[in-house]
Amino acid sequence: MAARKIRFVEALREGMRQEMERDERVFVIGEGVGPHGSCFKQTDGFVAQFGDDRSKDTPISEMAISGCGVGAAMMGMRPIVDLMWIDFMTLATDQICNQAAKLNYMSDGQVKVPVVYRASSGASMSNSAQHSGSFYSWFANIPGLTVVVPSTPYDAKGLIVSAIREESPVLYFEHKRLLNTKGEVPEEEYTVPIGVADIKKEGTDITVVATGVEVKYTLDACKKFLDKEGISVEVVDPRTIWPYDKETILNSVKKTGKLLVVDEGFRVCGFASEIVAMVCEEGMEYLKQAPEQYNTVHTTIPFAPAMEDYVFPNPAKIADRIRKMVAK
Repeated sequence: MAARKIRFVEALREGMRQEMERDERVFVIGEGVGPHGSCFKQTDGFVAQFGDDRSKDTPISEMAISGCGVGAAMMGMRPIVDLMWIDFMTLATDQICNQAAKLNYMSDGQVKVPVVYRASSGASMSNSAQHSGSFYSWFANIPGLTVVVPSTPYDAKGLIVSAIREESPVLYFEHKRLLNTKGEVPEEEYTVPIGVADIKKEGTDITVVATGVEVKYTLDACKKFLDKEGISVEVVDPRTIWPYDKETILNSVKKTGKLLVVDEGFRVCGFASEIVAMVCEEGMEYLKQAPEQYNTVHTTIPFAPAMEDYVFPNPAKIADRIRKMVAK
């Protein structure tokens, strides 16, 4: 029998549902999680199954929603706070970065804040300046926060389960262009460990560390172009931006001697810059040439489709960067 294949959004929803069935402390609160649903359908059917006290729709106030999540977590609940868009998490940074992230430290470990903040991220069909953000690196800079960026349906389910079971705040980001991608996902409950990378494709010529949708785009670049050209690419998916898996990345670079980091976030103070710096500091002897990174252009995201395509990485452009590095 062929393995079951479901969409990323279905895998995410199944993981949350199974945790809500397993643990009555788990509930969802946020924008579009009530009976009318959200534009991305992550919580469809939750009100019918669990009631509106465990799938609580809210007014559009990111600070209020996030603050409710902090308070509920402190009282022993396990809230999943749905903020819908990463761009508008900026309105909740005090509650997330100044409260949720710090309370365990400030209370000398007496207060736990097991809250999950979820939001969609990334480019998608001319969403323009205020709905196309990929600035998860901002939150990785805050001690006390875990940052998760899955790239496959399998990881989407396993990581949301792990996130809900964490004793500290987790930010979980879903790229909009991944929500309808399909992959093999077990029906039973399982977890994907936080802080452990996954090698999505083994190779010998170059290591590509990619995040979120860029994992898919890098694999597409290999399938459409590079495999046929005899270029062997190892694709490493960190899966969690913080904490990230240094060992897997360094071991891959040790094998290939070359590193390209592909990240939809910006280059300036971004995750790709962190990986390049880490490898230079801890694995310089493995490198045959200078490591490189390929990011979204550091600009406000334009509306026009042609300009949006220019700004963001895509499989053809990733393939071109890899060809140039391998040829050196």
